[in-house]
Amino acid sequence: MPIRIYVDGGLFDEKTAVIPVFDRGFLYGDSVYEVTRTVGGKPVDLEPHLSRLERSAEAIMLPIMPRPVIMNALAETLSAAGNPDSYIRVIVTRGAGELGLDPDLADKPRLIIVVKPLKLPPGDLYRDGASIAIVGVRRNLRRAVDPAVKSGNYLNNIMAFAEAKRAGAYESIMCNAEGLVVEGSTSNIFAVKDRVIRTPALEDGLLDGITRRRVLQIACDAGYALEQVHMRPDDLRLADELFLTSSVRGVMPVVRVDGMPVKDARPGTVTRELMALYDQFLARVAVGTL
Repeated sequence: MPIRIYVDGGLFDEKTAVIPVFDRGFLYGDSVYEVTRTVGGKPVDLEPHLSRLERSAEAIMLPIMPRPVIMNALAETLSAAGNPDSYIRVIVTRGAGELGLDPDLADKPRLIIVVKPLKLPPGDLYRDGASIAIVGVRRNLRRAVDPAVKSGNYLNNIMAFAEAKRAGAYESIMCNAEGLVVEGSTSNIFAVKDRVIRTPALEDGLLDGITRRRVLQIACDAGYALEQVHMRPDDLRLADELFLTSSVRGVMPVVRVDGMPVKDARPGTVTRELMALYDQFLARVAVGTL
């Protein structure tokens, strides 16, 4: 099952795909990107992902190519890869040019699309649950690089993940400068208390995850009570259930926080119900009914 990479109109494999060393995405993280997956060969939630890509580009004043150009390139790359299901990463950099921070030094935006065989997390994480660590690394201030922008400047998340890994956890959970829980290094976080589903409010400084949004809609349609609230670390530690969401993971239960069990350290009822509902959503995408 091959990897195919689209760069500037050409298709390559992982050994032949290259970008200039003066590309600003490489030099400065001056880029935006999106990650999704396919199911039944069909991209999941492609429209909201591309809409967020455009919003991110606008927020950092990066001129982006028309959406049909991206969609045609993606279709071409998926077809060339020919995988049963694929991981997809769409990247737009500001382009290359003379060294310097001035954005006007860039020549033109560069489109890169990475398609590779889909590799889901190990099944035991869904069966038995994952562990998370609330880390000391703080999420970027909204007045700095706004977390709502999905940019290639990812060092903040990398350092958070590294701290969690040193603690033996699967995922990090970051707080903002005020100490409020915001999100994971590669995920959004949800807590369940008395069957009410809570997740951090966007105003606290987190990425508006596409799967986060999808799960909120699924839960609402299923009749769950939902709250987007200011959350403290103890709201996670004292929750009845916790789970993570992301485009590749879907819904993943969490059973330990900082090494301590969440309730009985088993995936909870609400989490398992949402996992099943999300799987049903993916099944509808696969057959083209959604």
